[in-house]
Amino acid sequence: MHSSANEITGWSLVLVGFVSGAVLGLGFDRDDFLGGYGSFRRRIVRLGHIACVALGMLNVLFASAVAAEQPHRALASALLIAGGIAMPLVCFLTAWRAALRRLFPIPVACLVAAAVTVLVGLLARTGTDVLQRSAP
Repeated sequence: MHSSANEITGWSLVLVGFVSGAVLGLGFDRDDFLGGYGSFRRRIVRLGHIACVALGMLNVLFASAVAAEQPHRALASALLIAGGIAMPLVCFLTAWRAALRRLFPIPVACLVAAAVTVLVGLLARTGTDVLQRSAP
């Protein structure tokens, strides 16, 4: 069995999420860490950390289950990889420079397009299954 780009990207993102969480954990007990618990900077870094894990697992799930018979697999795969990398990256960049928050439409568009592509493929497959069952 070979590993797909989504599996490699997914597990890499999970690893980055775990490591970034460990690094963040080194300062969690300091009230002033990254501007304090409620600060925008600290919240956006936490979002980036969890986005790595969540979008990494979504890529792994896509590779192992959903995509098996997906007619639009290549497009959905590329969009999930792009969104999975771009979302935490934009979160971390925004924590560094707040003006970079204007980049958020990029990962959001990738992830929404990926979900739509997967759904279209699944609905097309479901429609084909229904037609095959009703054929004489």
